[in-house]
Amino acid sequence: MLDGIKEAGVEDNTIVVLSSDNATGGLSGGAGANGGSNGPFRGDFFYTPFEGSMRVPAIVRWPGKFAKGQVTDQMFAAVDWMPTLASLVGASKLVPTDRPIDGKDISEFLLGKSKTTGREDYMFFGTDGELMSVKWRNYKMIQRMTAGPALEAIDQAYIVPQLPLFFDLSSDPHEDFNLWTTTLTMAWLFDPMLTAVGKYEESVKKYPNIPAGVKDLKGYN
Repeated sequence: MLDGIKEAGVEDNTIVVLSSDNATGGLSGGAGANGGSNGPFRGDFFYTPFEGSMRVPAIVRWPGKFAKGQVTDQMFAAVDWMPTLASLVGASKLVPTDRPIDGKDISEFLLGKSKTTGREDYMFFGTDGELMSVKWRNYKMIQRMTAGPALEAIDQAYIVPQLPLFFDLSSDPHEDFNLWTTTLTMAWLFDPMLTAVGKYEESVKKYPNIPAGVKDLKGYN
């Protein structure tokens, strides 16, 4: 594909994005039925609230605009692509304004004009549309989970622990050590986590989710 873009003479005027919508379908984050691997991250596919279900690599390329060989662990979500790409090509005015847009414009980060993406939190929802986990910087709060790996979790009910599970992803990427039962250093995390949840709930109350099957959205007035 890259060779074709180059041969067409539009290499310097084409943004290439290589990413995925969710992680592999392998069992327990290892090489499984689909031959994929989530490396050190727990969980798989999109039935669990763990990093292996949501964290994926992404590569972006725009010669002369994006610096070569740069690697970052800054947070970026799939919903951020629309406002970001629109901004990069000068089409921000085409982004709908009659409804809330979950994505953030991180074009300044990609262009090297900002050191951060501006995204500090991300929420992960279950197949029923309800919140499962909240990620804030390098920490995770899990409110619901499934007992087994993805291919088994399809037929399982969600488990709601008495207290949310907390993990420090910087030292525990596989999410094995719940801070409640190890260091008890998670009390302060309730503030940023619940702040993010509160903003989400306020947004959904003001702008209810669009019911399935709606063909003509009039927007929110």
